[in-house]
Amino acid sequence: MIFSNLAALQVVVPLVGAPLCTLFGRGILAWALSTALTWLAFAISVSLLMQVLCCGTINYVMGGWLAPWGIEYRVDHLSALVLLLITGVASAVMPFAYQSVAREIPREKHRLFYTAYLLTFTGLLGMVITGDAFNAFVFMEISSLSAYVLIALGKNRRALYASFQYLVLGTIGATFFVIGVGLLYMITGTLNMVDLSERLSGQHDSRVFLAAVGFLVVGLSLKLALFPLHLWLPNSYAYAPSVVTVLLAATGTKVAVYLLLRFIFTVLQVHQQPDLLPVVDLLFPLALIGMFAGSIVAIYQTDVKRLLAYSSIAQMGYILLGISMASERGLIGAIVHVFNHGVMKAGLFVAVGAIAVHAGGTSIQNLAGLGRRMPFTMAAFTICALSLIGIPGTVGFVSKWYLVLAALETGTTRGFIAAISVVSASLLAI
Repeated sequence: MIFSNLAALQVVVPLVGAPLCTLFGRGILAWALSTALTWLAFAISVSLLMQVLCCGTINYVMGGWLAPWGIEYRVDHLSALVLLLITGVASAVMPFAYQSVAREIPREKHRLFYTAYLLTFTGLLGMVITGDAFNAFVFMEISSLSAYVLIALGKNRRALYASFQYLVLGTIGATFFVIGVGLLYMITGTLNMVDLSERLSGQHDSRVFLAAVGFLVVGLSLKLALFPLHLWLPNSYAYAPSVVTVLLAATGTKVAVYLLLRFIFTVLQVHQQPDLLPVVDLLFPLALIGMFAGSIVAIYQTDVKRLLAYSSIAQMGYILLGISMASERGLIGAIVHVFNHGVMKAGLFVAVGAIAVHAGGTSIQNLAGLGRRMPFTMAAFTICALSLIGIPGTVGFVSKWYLVLAALETGTTRGFIAAISVVSASLLAI
């Protein structure tokens, strides 16, 4: 009975736990509950992945209403892996979260933090597991509104500005997304993603359809911080509490990438429509500019968190470059880089959080001599950084290798430029 409802429990478990955190009088109890629920969610995601590998795609209908009339939760190989990334990162940082929260957030706000943390966690999981386009928007809002609260809890007063900036730009992105969903519903009369892909087969010449594609791509590009829609990201990562930065950097933008992949290649099937290829082609120059701009600006940062934030903008460029290839190798490179960046950036920000505790700040000057005082932390920091650069022997090399192969196999000037850009931008990251 339980195993047949794991798809629903993946979302329900943290959603039910969030309001319970407000009932505890002590922050340590809210932390203990949050830790237990995130680890339970991780176990559920592992079980879902095993089921998908064994038996194929999981389709779960809510309330007994069959799709497309009811809301469907759908878990395939890609969504199962993204669920594993989200739950793995969220559960792994919880032991670190207690000390981080105690140091960076006033005691009277600890329960609020864990409530917002679980709601953000719920929203991220829901966006990945749902098979309903409007339901994805609902979970996007749950995650975003909670994330605004988490960022605002930072001890630096500039955290409020960062939260407001993210609120404004995030709302614009969500508005564009829901307008795109509404236009698709106007054409097809359905919100189920599988049903949408079938009903859109004869609608690709419609101006309404083209407008929907534009709104969806722009809205999700803002959410994933594609250059030049990245302005909310540096301040949000730099001034949020350390544990919040870990969660957002490792999973927040990756879920937006997942939705972009799902809509472009599953719902809209842009890669099969030559007339719509300019939509994908538009991502190509923006991805290249983002790769170089993020890396160059990162060089001039004096704060490690801001440096890593601009590095994230560059890494989003690599991922979008793979998507813009619209080929099998390109998508493999993009998806592998999603997981590489998610795990490694989580490790980097956890290390930075530990450095902030022991060194008293996150300035690059605080790193001096830490190799002797914190050898294991700095070793982990170095390994994660080398993986993001793409040094041979790391998973980052694998993803960038696929991107280079995807670029060269096109046999075009654009492909050659892309391959050279991947290598050049990686050298800048050193």
